[in-house]
Amino acid sequence: MKDLQDDTGGAADRRAWMGLLARAPSGRPAELLDALGPRPAADWLRRPETGSVMVQGRAGGTGAPFNLGEMTVTRCGLRLADGTVGHAYVQGRDKPHAEAAALIDALMQTGAAERVRAEVLDPLAAEAARRRDTRARKAAATKVDFFTMVRGDD
Repeated sequence: MKDLQDDTGGAADRRAWMGLLARAPSGRPAELLDALGPRPAADWLRRPETGSVMVQGRAGGTGAPFNLGEMTVTRCGLRLADGTVGHAYVQGRDKPHAEAAALIDALMQTGAAERVRAEVLDPLAAEAARRRDTRARKAAATKVDFFTMVRGDD
């Protein structure tokens, strides 16, 4: 099993795919994972459980942190037969989403990583990019340009 925490690039990659899985629409990671074929057997380290986490904010994005409020999350952890461990934290109470995300996290640390990236993560990333583009176009349509006219009072 490859320990991604020792590899700065690997840890950054893992953060990226875990963030992508956490932000994916409910049910979509499971749908793409199931298209790969039967799911591998895994033992639970932590069954999916729902709780809350404190969300912090920063004034202006750079100021001192302050507690913004609590958010409901579902987390779980599992271990594949080869010993590879996968974890997931997803917003809300969606246990199947958390299960699929943890399994994908574990598979991304195995020899199946390239196939999982091509058939699960890349489509999720493309869909997320389309959602961002749509949101940006809607925001741009409401943009108002203010300008100052020179009045000619000499």
